[in-house]
Amino acid sequence: MGGGGFTMEPENPALDDYVLSLARRPVPKICLLPTASGDGEAQIRQFHATFGARACDAMHISLFRLGSRPIPLRETLLGQDIVYVGGGSMLGLLAVWRALGLDKILRECWEAGVVLAGLSAGAMCWFEWGVTKSMGAPATSPGLGFLKGSLTVHMDGEPARLPVYRAAVADGSIPPGYAADDGVGLLFRGEQLAEVVSSRPNRQALRIGAQEERLEPRLLTGSDRFGDEADIAEFRAVRSLRGR
Repeated sequence: MGGGGFTMEPENPALDDYVLSLARRPVPKICLLPTASGDGEAQIRQFHATFGARACDAMHISLFRLGSRPIPLRETLLGQDIVYVGGGSMLGLLAVWRALGLDKILRECWEAGVVLAGLSAGAMCWFEWGVTKSMGAPATSPGLGFLKGSLTVHMDGEPARLPVYRAAVADGSIPPGYAADDGVGLLFRGEQLAEVVSSRPNRQALRIGAQEERLEPRLLTGSDRFGDEADIAEFRAVRSLRGR
């Protein structure tokens, strides 16, 4: 996602419902990795406020607090249906992940069919390259490389990123790829782009290479909502009984 989701659109669940709909189970397990925000409490609280109201099992892993709250990372992440990566510093995110071996664990999750999702830094990290503002001014930065090519985010919300991205693609510093507005999501199945969606009207994505191609998103509507109110109410009731 170029931007959006629970941290940027708390009153618009369209993208988050879309993420949940990609899971294989009707009540998916979803785990937030808020590493890019330094495990910021505001991001964690908003995640649970959003996904706690949906028919899913939501949890988060605070990597900066593993010393006091240890958790088996590989087993926990492989047991999820969805891993959702929050926004923040792409450089900080990747440094911590690599130090703890999460780059290898997440690759294993991806190959096992776990849905990998995220916004901003949590979207660019899956590509070979992105455009980060971790040091202030926009600059290109390598990612994990699960997906070939590159991605820049917040195309409409932070327009200073796009000229840096275009110039880097043009001079061959980074491979061609995509640019996405806030509210726009790119769905990849394997390494192939399968669909472009948006939580808001009049948004766009671009495929940027030797030439630029505009990608028109499909506007998410009420029919894309994950679970109806009866399903959610039943799930909450069952979870409440289990808690007793």
